[in-house]
Amino acid sequence: MLEELARRAGIRLAPGKGARARAVSGEGRLAGRRVVLAQPLTYMNESGSPVRGLLDYHKLPPEQLVVIHDELDIPFSAVRLKRGGGEGGHNGLRSISRSAGTKDYLRVRVGIGRPPGRQDPADFVLKDFSGTERKELDLLLVEAADATELLLTDGLEAAQNQVHPRS
Repeated sequence: MLEELARRAGIRLAPGKGARARAVSGEGRLAGRRVVLAQPLTYMNESGSPVRGLLDYHKLPPEQLVVIHDELDIPFSAVRLKRGGGEGGHNGLRSISRSAGTKDYLRVRVGIGRPPGRQDPADFVLKDFSGTERKELDLLLVEAADATELLLTDGLEAAQNQVHPRS
């Protein structure tokens, strides 16, 4: 996802220094807005510290944070947008919420579906995508990047109306 958004924005990603040393990041314009794209280099469940460092360094409030993450409770290849809410057992989100001091940040939730049978969710999220999923992955990344851009240009509610399927 990060590479797709960086490509679209013409942003060169590089390892940070100082307070930003625990992330790969780059600045530029995406969807007409100034953005800082970043990926923590820590374990996922320790993402909060580098996110906090980037927010502080760039003097950004957590309300402007957009976190793109995998989501077990959404079918594979579906994308959903929301602000705030719980972490649903996602240790990366828990770490970010704790370090940011709030759960009230924007989220681009990329569906990976539930594990089959009684497989442990922790094992499921660490395994490789299936052959069928790998064939769909490029399209999913494009759709998630499109949703992220809509979120930036049109705001949450308007983006949700376009991204979320009609029920």
